[in-house]
Amino acid sequence: MLRPNTYAGKLIVVEGIDGSGKSTQIDLLYKWLQSQGKSVHFSEWNSSSLVKSTTKMGKKRKAFTPTTFSLLQATDFADRWENYMLPMLKAGVIVLADRFAFTAFARDVARGVDPSWVRNLYSFAPQPDIAFYFRVPVGIAVERIMSGRTDLKYYEAGMDLGLSDNRVTSFRLFQQRIINEYDKMVEEFDFTVIDGTLPVHEQQQEVRQLVKKGLRGWKGLPTPEQSVRRTPARGKTGELHLPVTDEERAEMSSEGDSR
Repeated sequence: MLRPNTYAGKLIVVEGIDGSGKSTQIDLLYKWLQSQGKSVHFSEWNSSSLVKSTTKMGKKRKAFTPTTFSLLQATDFADRWENYMLPMLKAGVIVLADRFAFTAFARDVARGVDPSWVRNLYSFAPQPDIAFYFRVPVGIAVERIMSGRTDLKYYEAGMDLGLSDNRVTSFRLFQQRIINEYDKMVEEFDFTVIDGTLPVHEQQQEVRQLVKKGLRGWKGLPTPEQSVRRTPARGKTGELHLPVTDEERAEMSSEGDSR
């Protein structure tokens, strides 16, 4: 297990193979939390500018071994963690991560890297407050991916592993390996499993209910706009005035129209 999250903020992550629908769900969750007046920070896998050019060049030249690929991804994660996610958690912000250390635990091990070595590499990361795992059969995931594009990238398809000369077949075999690793982690890291074959709105409804439960009794850091609205203001006479909310403003407008 990773160490517990002891920071003021909440860490919520989504995991799953390509085509599992996790990115759609975390985007909907992000917008919903913002609408609830929560301060939210979003972080995406493999998005650090620190190693972006190196990653691009290595992929283009097909120069990565499983170990060098693992180290570069860990560097990307460490940079985002140290400079973005950690400060936000310390400030009391909800951090939403589209993929976390578990992606490395699944993909790197599927490429043959030692599980203990990879886990030790990410030992600085905490256990998320909620880790959603969107589970889908590999056939459905592949169908979703291929319906939106005509080709698969070399490393995305796992072509570096020599599983098949056909990219779609290689992708399918590689993704199944990743699924096997994710399934092993369900109990190890207390994943909350979501059926990724359900309609999008049903999945989101389940996700929101679980997040509501996880945030119960927790205040965190309110959004700046929310803070301004809730700050009492005194008039020139010293009388206490509370800011008018959007709902109250709409109600007053409605009363005025009816007079």
